[in-house]
Amino acid sequence: MSLKFLNWPASWGRQSKSSATIAIAIAILLLFLWLLAIPLAHIPSPIGENAQEFAKATRITVELAIIAGVIGVVLGVIAALGKLSRFRFIRLISGFYIWVIRGTPLLVQILFVYLALPIFIPSLQFSDFTSAAIALALNAGAYNAEAIRSGLLAVPKGQVEAAQSLGLSAWHTATDIVFPQAFKVALPPLVNNFIALLKDTSLAYAIGVVELTNVGNRIQAETFQPIPTLMTTAVIYLLLTTILTQISNAVERRFDVEGRQS
Repeated sequence: MSLKFLNWPASWGRQSKSSATIAIAIAILLLFLWLLAIPLAHIPSPIGENAQEFAKATRITVELAIIAGVIGVVLGVIAALGKLSRFRFIRLISGFYIWVIRGTPLLVQILFVYLALPIFIPSLQFSDFTSAAIALALNAGAYNAEAIRSGLLAVPKGQVEAAQSLGLSAWHTATDIVFPQAFKVALPPLVNNFIALLKDTSLAYAIGVVELTNVGNRIQAETFQPIPTLMTTAVIYLLLTTILTQISNAVERRFDVEGRQS
């Protein structure tokens, strides 16, 4: 599925076409989330009578992915900068965080935040949704950190030295020179991480979050009809990831990640 078939005005440049594609894809996503129950209601049992539940669970899935994804990017930036810090203690903390998260299963992390963390810190009593969002954000942050770190390391040191010789402050060097270039390098893996995160939200069913997989499992257990429920769940995930892929591809073209423009 692609939006490349759309005929844009000849006067539009790459950035204008990409921005329009992003806007259209986001509008399609919002309409999909808002109107999903309508086509599902016309599907035979057991899907039709549970159309509203599928639609609500899909919105929860997307909400969980967006919240965890945004926090995961912030954590990724912090962890990446920590691993590149001149202070050894900060490098050790960042490295330990990435090592632990990347080396343990996401399901264990979700269960730990929901079940074990309140035992260690009784004041931290989170709801199932909040626990899932925290665990997913921590997991995404560790993977994003390596993508962002690779982007930062890809910026030639000579450009940083040139900026310093021109009298630019460390802040302006980072925001005007380093991060824009690092962002272009890190964008493709960051996008892939987010799409993977959307599918990983299915593990939140283990702690009772009423997301898409949870609803599908419950309906097929009640009706003993696994094929229609699992197929419906899979198709919804497929459509979500397809729309998000269109957005990500347009973002990459918008910022000329492949460097095809002069």
